[in-house]
Amino acid sequence: MVKGFENISDAQFGILKDAIAWITVLIAGADGQIDPKETAWAAKVTKIRGFHNPNELTDFYNEVGKDFSEKLATLIENCPDSVTERTDILSRQLSQLNEVLPALSENNLGHLLYKSYVSFAEHVANAEGGFFGFFRIGKDEAKLIDLPMIVPVEWVEPSAEEE
Repeated sequence: MVKGFENISDAQFGILKDAIAWITVLIAGADGQIDPKETAWAAKVTKIRGFHNPNELTDFYNEVGKDFSEKLATLIENCPDSVTERTDILSRQLSQLNEVLPALSENNLGHLLYKSYVSFAEHVANAEGGFFGFFRIGKDEAKLIDLPMIVPVEWVEPSAEEE
């Protein structure tokens, strides 16, 4: 198990990893079609975060990157073409994070991961579209970019005893 994630089950860790692919398809497909530029950029961001990230999440993103492209391709292939139906399914999948992320609050990984997911969604949304680099995020993406189905996890200040 990746350091810092030892107090959750393998199934819960799988949900955390799968969330990256779910976010990619949710945001990339919000406008009706999943653009290859957005999925390619998502794969690059995943690899970059495996090298350059807060130390607590580097190993997590290394794990995500091991099979991200395969998971993403399978997810795209199996998701419905209907934007509404796809968004509903992926939103329900992502809402599973509301049970897992709080279990990581003791070491603030839940907070860091939540922030990382939102940042990842922004990267996917900014990967394609726009006019001379402006207006890249469409109105449909804008509704989802903050991942409203996930409850934010707050930072917990360490007590004086822990410092």
